[in-house]
Amino acid sequence: MKKWKICSIGDQITLQRGVDITQKDAHMGKIPVISSGGISFFHDTAIDDGPGVIIGRKGSLGTVYWSPAPYWPHDTTLWVKDFKSNNRRFVYYFMKTLKTKDLDVGSSNPTLNRNHVHPLSVIWPPFKEQEKISEILSLLDDKIDLNRRMNETLEAMARALFRDWFVDFGPTRAKMAGEAPCLAPELWELFPDRLDDERKPEGWETSTFDHCITILTGGTPKTSVPSYWNGNIPWFSVVDAPTESDVYVLDTTKKITQDGLNNSAASILPENTVIISARGTVGKLALTSGNMTMNQSCYGIRGSNGYGQYFILQTLKNILNELKNNTHGSVFDTITRQTFSTISTTLPSLRLAQHYEDMVSKYFERILVNCQESRTLAQLRDLLLPKLMSGEISIRDAEKMVEDAA
Repeated sequence: MKKWKICSIGDQITLQRGVDITQKDAHMGKIPVISSGGISFFHDTAIDDGPGVIIGRKGSLGTVYWSPAPYWPHDTTLWVKDFKSNNRRFVYYFMKTLKTKDLDVGSSNPTLNRNHVHPLSVIWPPFKEQEKISEILSLLDDKIDLNRRMNETLEAMARALFRDWFVDFGPTRAKMAGEAPCLAPELWELFPDRLDDERKPEGWETSTFDHCITILTGGTPKTSVPSYWNGNIPWFSVVDAPTESDVYVLDTTKKITQDGLNNSAASILPENTVIISARGTVGKLALTSGNMTMNQSCYGIRGSNGYGQYFILQTLKNILNELKNNTHGSVFDTITRQTFSTISTTLPSLRLAQHYEDMVSKYFERILVNCQESRTLAQLRDLLLPKLMSGEISIRDAEKMVEDAA
């Protein structure tokens, strides 16, 4: 740290307030408009060519985003107009360590003023060390991003196979057209060779969704009883929902105790239970990575009568898409137990559903491994970030920790 110096943030970068634009005024394009909450919509014009660093200044205060390409910083953000020859990626990571919420100058709506950020005194490393620090942290973020993209691909493969077999009836239509088998013989023979009067594969059943599931409910222990909370039992609410591609919920923001579980309507959900949010933010889906419980705004869905969890997950996704299409894309207000008994779905033979389960299980197992690895890498990144920025840990030691984790 001998060459590190004490200076102000304004000595190292210049922040500029973003430019207001509404989605109504935007023109169709590929330029992301980045607000304090992330990418809001797209436009055909950029304010900055990137790579760039954007900081939330209003609403979601202090959020920090990295844009590798041209972008439009929204009025609810500050953006780095001048990096003053500093490493841009380093600046991104450095800004993530600032406690910008302490600089809130808003009343009802949190607001960050650049004139309060520029004078802040900081310790700043020379350029070569900036490069090394950003390389260490970027290595972790790049691996996390690779896992995310891999999960997107795996989830899309599972979804595409389900759609081909059970929505578009691809193999049945191929048989009807006299096409050569595209699947293993023992699997190919399980598909009917014609559609019935309902335009579904002959022999398949039209049934309400509750025919193939068991519904589990959640509950909330009394918040006025401290002994019910801060235990070791994960308690899921919609804020814990993963992205669609990550599928699994690994951990929850809040946890309850055994007493809390015993004295509420909450119950334990086994591993691989499908969770669906039923009120508020409706239709969010997740798979449990282990035993956990949930609040009463969600339902747990377990396959019954031999239907597996991955088949149930994809069936539920298809049902939600149909519901959204029927309501012209709007969000339906709530899902009740009765909803599952009024929605019809097409069920194939149990053997065929089990074949699907077997084929995609390796995809979901890989997704879970990737999610767990990304969580470990993110924890290491978050541990190293403030230590590297303050010089508390040497670059050599940090490199060794990353090497051991890779």
